[in-house]
Amino acid sequence: MRLSKSLLLFLSASGVSLSSAFYIPGECWNSLHPEHDVVWEVPLTFAICFSSPTTQLPYAYSELPFVCPASKDGFGSKFGSSRAIALNLGEVLRGDRIQISDYELVVGKDEVCKHLCDREVNRGAVERAKELVRGGYVVEWIVDNLPGATSFVTADKSKKYYAAGFKLGFYENDKAFINNHVTLVLRWRKTAEDPNRKVIVAFEVYTKSIAGPIGQCPESLESQKPLELSIPHQSTEDGTAMTQDDGKTMSIPYTYSVYWKEDNGIDWASRWDLYFVNDEESTSVHWFAIVNSLVIAMLLTVFVAIILLRTLSRDIQNYNVSGAADPEAKRKAAASASEDMDEDETLDDTTGWKLVHGDVFRPPNVGGLFAPIVGSGVQLLAMSVALLVLSAVGVLNPSYRGGFISFGLFLFVFAGVFSGYFSTRVYKTFKGEQWKKNALMTALLFPGFLFASVFVLNLFVWAQASSTAIPFGTLCALVIMWLCISLPLVFVGSFIGFRKAPWEHPTRTTMIARQIPAQPWYLRSVPTILMGGLIPFAVIFMELLFVFKSLWQDKSGYYYMYGFLALIAGINMVTVIEITIAITYFQLCSENYNWWWRSFFVGSGSAFWIFLYSAWYFMTKLQIEGFVSGLLFFSYSFLACVVYGLLVGTIGFLSTYAFVRRIYGAIKAD
Repeated sequence: MRLSKSLLLFLSASGVSLSSAFYIPGECWNSLHPEHDVVWEVPLTFAICFSSPTTQLPYAYSELPFVCPASKDGFGSKFGSSRAIALNLGEVLRGDRIQISDYELVVGKDEVCKHLCDREVNRGAVERAKELVRGGYVVEWIVDNLPGATSFVTADKSKKYYAAGFKLGFYENDKAFINNHVTLVLRWRKTAEDPNRKVIVAFEVYTKSIAGPIGQCPESLESQKPLELSIPHQSTEDGTAMTQDDGKTMSIPYTYSVYWKEDNGIDWASRWDLYFVNDEESTSVHWFAIVNSLVIAMLLTVFVAIILLRTLSRDIQNYNVSGAADPEAKRKAAASASEDMDEDETLDDTTGWKLVHGDVFRPPNVGGLFAPIVGSGVQLLAMSVALLVLSAVGVLNPSYRGGFISFGLFLFVFAGVFSGYFSTRVYKTFKGEQWKKNALMTALLFPGFLFASVFVLNLFVWAQASSTAIPFGTLCALVIMWLCISLPLVFVGSFIGFRKAPWEHPTRTTMIARQIPAQPWYLRSVPTILMGGLIPFAVIFMELLFVFKSLWQDKSGYYYMYGFLALIAGINMVTVIEITIAITYFQLCSENYNWWWRSFFVGSGSAFWIFLYSAWYFMTKLQIEGFVSGLLFFSYSFLACVVYGLLVGTIGFLSTYAFVRRIYGAIKAD
């Protein structure tokens, strides 16, 4: 069943409608027309149960052994033949498992207290519940595409904001208590087009633990004691407690209240804003991060403009002076060059970057691996730019659950054309002829590494029965997307690139390679990569705090400031370009012509610092427990750094390649 759904999802992904990606408020179908005496019921769906502070393993709430299971018929049949909600690919990959519950929400009808069920649980289920409560797990329910929220107020008590989800229970005095009563507050307003139509603009959940009577609601919700998760142990003849499952059970009564509140202060189009009010207070920090990044980028730009460009211009003029054949032209060139020279400077053409003009375009070692890596980097670049643009303009937004991941996969697959094209152009520049082999390596190398890594990690998640375990059918769908769509597109791009003429270099490569002199310590590989990556890392450092907080802590929240992220990403790209060009220039001045791989690794050097930052974040900001959760954190952090490094490394190489062609093209006449 899961396989058929995943394959159907895969087939429909190719024709996904862009209109579904826009956050168009429209009108909610959960409405009531009093003049027709029509009663509308709103489905409440179970999503996931997750924990931010201690674990990275969410679980499907409907599958927990101590909650009320959804009946196979009854209320759920009013919304379709199946209680399981069809999910898009992004929702499946992020761990959502959505199912319609038995909670009855009739539009406009309040319920002071209603009994849902009495769940009989054994000792094992109780221990499981205690484990999740101790781990700080939070439950997410959904009504009308809005996650049930816990309401808070800002520090100055001037604004109200929401945090998606509510606590499963609480731990007090070494005792675990479960929240078995919920008060659901659904805020609505009338639409301007039709005063008789109501739309839901907010969904609040207030929890309480009640050790109430079995089979009915308590007479008073306020006077009830909390329900402790505990089954007394049976004692043996010697007085010791039995630890094994002795067959004893406890009953957990689940009740709920429903209140419909008219609230004309919230517009339908802005009903998600309450989830971000608390984040809006950090807007000043975002602006400070942008100013900080701009200052760093401007200082680096001034450095490149004044030091590099002026020095390069003088070097080229000096070189042309020594190579001019016409005495009069030589005299004029010398006069022009002397205007930019100090009194103590002399024309010296026997050292520097000019001496390696016969080796600077010599193909790098392992060029057959370099071209596919660059192609994959271009593929990631195209995907990332498109995602940032779509998110910044509002096409991808929190109301479109799983949309970011779904569109990311969609764009990555179809960006295979760019991957094959640029990989083949680079490969052909190295005088390569086996373009089909290069295309196959481009299509399989990086995607294969990602798929193999995720597959191995999925085994650990599957062993923990977490909802983030990717189903077998979804894995098959991903393989089909990879091998049946992405791979052919890579070959199409490679064929187009191979038909193009190779990039021409301004200087000829000599037969015998020039010996590289001993390099100073600061121009060796490791120091240049670390120093080159530190400056771009400083540009994105402050924004990383918000991204990490959204990914690893506020899992119920959503990172939505894509406009800020796009600005920071643009500044970071400029910084990577400038620092890579600067370091490559100094390397060439030291007569080291092995710049191909160096430019890529210098560009990707900030990925190393980001991984160190993730380790620091793990130790200081998170309280993750368990081997699997720690493994998932560091593994996914490493994969994210690999993806980022591949992307910015490709940017660094392409910009450096254009720079090297430019400066050696200026002395081509010699």
